[in-house]
Amino acid sequence: MPPSQCLTFRALAYNNAWANHRLLAACAGLGQDAFEAPRTGFFPSIRATLNHILVIDRFYVDALEGGTLGPAAWADPLPCPTLADLRPAQAAVDRRLIAFCEALAPDGLAAVTRVHRQGHVQEERTDRLLLHLFLHQVHHRGQAHAMLSGTGVPPPQLDEFFAAGEAPLRAAEFAALGWREETVWG
Repeated sequence: MPPSQCLTFRALAYNNAWANHRLLAACAGLGQDAFEAPRTGFFPSIRATLNHILVIDRFYVDALEGGTLGPAAWADPLPCPTLADLRPAQAAVDRRLIAFCEALAPDGLAAVTRVHRQGHVQEERTDRLLLHLFLHQVHHRGQAHAMLSGTGVPPPQLDEFFAAGEAPLRAAEFAALGWREETVWG
């Protein structure tokens, strides 16, 4: 695998953390009632959707790190009942995913990751598992984003991670996250 693929996965991990940061910062404008309120989506509320993202992130990041957490990851589908609980928990798993992707070497992308599932262990190429995880995150963040648009809180822009027009805002958000452009791109 060319080194550029490792850089791409690293950038995707940073983009994922940044999008979570932006979305959860916007959700901070909601009260607890609005956070829990029934909404149309695969999961019945913003809280349930964002907790699902966290639970599945924990499941797959643990597998990528060589862990055996498996289905115990989703024993509690709402591990973070409040946004105050959810924000640091999501940031922690996002940092773990970034660390994993920063440590990736080209030969590691084709390596096998063992995913402990109910009753069996699935073996999956690491690059394919990462692609699945990033797609899962985008999919459900999009649902939470749509739910947020049904509240009084405007949903944040999530698809301009490296767009030149976003540079001043991005710089401020990167500073809040402890990043610089060089952090992401090396």
